[in-house]
Amino acid sequence: MRPELLKLLFDMRAAAIDVTTFAAARSFDDFLADKQLRMAIERGFEIVGEALTQINKLDPATAQRISDWRAIIGFRNVLIHGYAQVDHAKTWDIVQTELPVLLRELEGLLGKGT
Repeated sequence: MRPELLKLLFDMRAAAIDVTTFAAARSFDDFLADKQLRMAIERGFEIVGEALTQINKLDPATAQRISDWRAIIGFRNVLIHGYAQVDHAKTWDIVQTELPVLLRELEGLLGKGT
């Protein structure tokens, strides 16, 4: 795998791990009450989505190996351009249900090195 693709995949994984760490042992109510937590999690998702956008430009086949890659990029766009309409419940649901899947897929891509 090309070095620039590997870097982007590592960046995605690091940001996803950060989000997981920030959310650990926290509840949705904590998320709603803590602006700093919300901003940290949203920033992590922005990095994930931007890295995936760049991966898609460099090697669409690699981007397509990630489930819901278009939705991930779309979520990044909402966070950046539609920040006033961010649905906190949806964001928290993504942390809880979809982020673990993404992390497994990234580990698989990075473990294979292909």
